Amino acid sequence: MARHVREHAVDAGYPCLASVVQGTVCKILARDDVKPHKVRYYLERRDEAFETKMAEVLCVYREVAVLRAADTTASDVAIISYDEKPGIQAIGNTAPDLPPKPGVHAAFARDHEYKRHGTLSLLAGIDLLTGKVHACVEERHRSREFIGFLKKIEAAYPTGTAIKRILDNHSAHISKETKAWLATRPEGRFAFVFTPKHASWLNLVEGFFSKMARSILRHIRVASKPELKARILAYLDDINAEPVVHTWTYMIGEAA
Repeated sequence: MARHVREHAVDAGYPCLASVVQGTVCKILARDDVKPHKVRYYLERRDEAFETKMAEVLCVYREVAVLRAADTTASDVAIISYDEKPGIQAIGNTAPDLPPKPGVHAAFARDHEYKRHGTLSLLAGIDLLTGKVHACVEERHRSREFIGFLKKIEAAYPTGTAIKRILDNHSAHISKETKAWLATRPEGRFAFVFTPKHASWLNLVEGFFSKMARSILRHIRVASKPELKARILAYLDDINAEPVVHTWTYMIGEAA
């Protein structure tokens, strides 16, 4: 950058910078807290109806808060935050892990090489009123797997319960196959509330996935995909043994 300034300073009308050195450039950048050597990502709002769709999602979270404040165990509505977590890798060791040993290594020692056994997709939805996690682990997450999950959700609630779901704009959620199946269900049985495009962070289940990735999935090693599936389902069973109700607070006061 300093060289570029020296080469073009005179032509640009700044002859005083013709002899600038690297240290001076660094001081100028540091003074204004500019760090051109770093890259930070941002998410562009590409949905023209972003504000409207966000308000719809926030209103659902407000509805959850109202229903929970009513402190009633009986409700004719179920509100579920749903998404998929694809590409969960089944990675196996090529050599046994070595347990911590005084004077040798303080933590588990693991060979840097590993085997790839493939990937799995987790389809999961959190009941925002009870905290229960409905989930299934599949090889893929196409329309047929999504419909299979919808059938599982439907079987989990009484016939008269309206099932409201918060989800993103994945193609499987709006495909012809999915719409055809939904058309066979009783009117009012399912209602979808879509997050704005490029705004899956509005979906509360993403926080659950983040926690899961940082706990059970971090450093996990398995011998096969069936073992990975079994361990994920065991984790979810443990979660459902004592469900934790997930709440949304960001901008909730602005919901209409």
